[in-house]
Amino acid sequence: MPKIAGNEIRPGSMIEHQGQLWVAVKTQAVKPGKGGAYAQVELKDIVNGTKLNERFRSSETVEEIYLDKKVFTFLFAGEETLTFMDVETFDQIELQKDFVGDQAHYLADGMKVMLQLYEGKPISIRLPPNVTLEVVEADAVMKGGTAAPSYKGAKLENGMQIQVPPFINIGSKVVVSTEDGTYLRRAE
Repeated sequence: MPKIAGNEIRPGSMIEHQGQLWVAVKTQAVKPGKGGAYAQVELKDIVNGTKLNERFRSSETVEEIYLDKKVFTFLFAGEETLTFMDVETFDQIELQKDFVGDQAHYLADGMKVMLQLYEGKPISIRLPPNVTLEVVEADAVMKGGTAAPSYKGAKLENGMQIQVPPFINIGSKVVVSTEDGTYLRRAE
């Protein structure tokens, strides 16, 4: 690991500090009237999101870390785990469903995802920005009142409930955002 001086930490720098992985959110160079200059750094824990304010003098060194980014293919879901395969080495990795969080609803067989790894251990997962899903149930369209844009409820093949325009029917394929679960457009 390369070591950097405490005053060289910049926003976006990833460091190892107190045995944990942190990303620098804000940095400020401070030159007090008495004593040496230091960098006041706001850090955010990569794993659990806690924040920490820390002072680093130029004489202190910290280890800068780099995360590996690898493409994995989603294979299948178990009771509490999700299985992915590295597209280059074909190694399989199992992740807990709570590691992926609510985005696990969007996973489909063969979907490519980006995993960030530190020393072979997964730190974060990134799904494609949107997915195409089929509508399996759709509410009836309310007649009249067409002057204002209206939406109706629909249930997707993955069990999610979303709001869609009135022209979307059962069997239609729609594109949904994986970030917030909103309808984007009808699939081609």
